[in-house]
Amino acid sequence: MAIREIRIVGDPVLRTPCDPITDVDARVRSLVEDLLETVDMDGRAGLAANQIGVNLRAFSWNIDDEIGYVLNPVIVATSKDEYQDDDEGCLSVPGLWYPTHRSWYARVEGTDLDGEPVVVEGTGLMARCLQHEVDHLDGML
Repeated sequence: MAIREIRIVGDPVLRTPCDPITDVDARVRSLVEDLLETVDMDGRAGLAANQIGVNLRAFSWNIDDEIGYVLNPVIVATSKDEYQDDDEGCLSVPGLWYPTHRSWYARVEGTDLDGEPVVVEGTGLMARCLQHEVDHLDGML
């Protein structure tokens, strides 16, 4: 496991949609370990694989003392009538915060390293994190 360097705005990997994970091999297992270790620091809520230079659909989160990950995440539900407008930061755009409009609730489905289904859902900060990290995986910064 390693704490990986965060890629900063201007790096093309951040604007490239990530590839789905089709085979969980040693590289993917190492990626998940690195995502979990790198996100486990004060002030870090979420981390997408492309933020550490890996163009695969995976992210980790660190919200309310819960650290986790999901492979091949897809947003399957968001609140359609309840939103949050707040300043949002990004590890790849250090020191800057931007007003961002997000759904109050989000639900993401994906898999774990064993191919088992994973469902992650939340409101407020967790919902914001889920939406933010999936945006990264889609090549949006």
